[in-house]
Amino acid sequence: MARTEYYDDPDAPEPNSLVVAASAVVVDEQGRLLLQRRRDNDLWALPGGAMEMTESLPARPCGRSRRNGPGRRDHGSRRHVHRPRHVIAYGDGEVRRQFNVCFTARIVGGTLAISEESTELRFVAPGELAALPMHHTQRLRVGHALERRSAPYLG
Repeated sequence: MARTEYYDDPDAPEPNSLVVAASAVVVDEQGRLLLQRRRDNDLWALPGGAMEMTESLPARPCGRSRRNGPGRRDHGSRRHVHRPRHVIAYGDGEVRRQFNVCFTARIVGGTLAISEESTELRFVAPGELAALPMHHTQRLRVGHALERRSAPYLG
């Protein structure tokens, strides 16, 4: 299903749902970040997604991913609470206002695997990030994580 993302855009459609989501910044031993190429918009993004009603916030990027996402991870400290000015319009008519909490994480075992939401999965060096097609909201999360802030970003 196609999706279009808006951020601080006065021309964004009016949301008809509110979704809490979580994502994770996973860094390997070489300092590269784990990214997935999303199937719905062909952009690179951090692993994560919308929460299910039965999930806890840290379990979303870490727990469910163990079963059907990009490898097993252990969540770390909270880094970034994404602004609720992010609107995503889907081809089925849903227009969601998305609120995202981004965690730092580390891989503790398992095998990396592409999920049904992605077409590609790989570790990317920080110097290569600028060349990748990525939505502004993903760049914000990655940038804040690379700053290694001592406190969460609440913007």
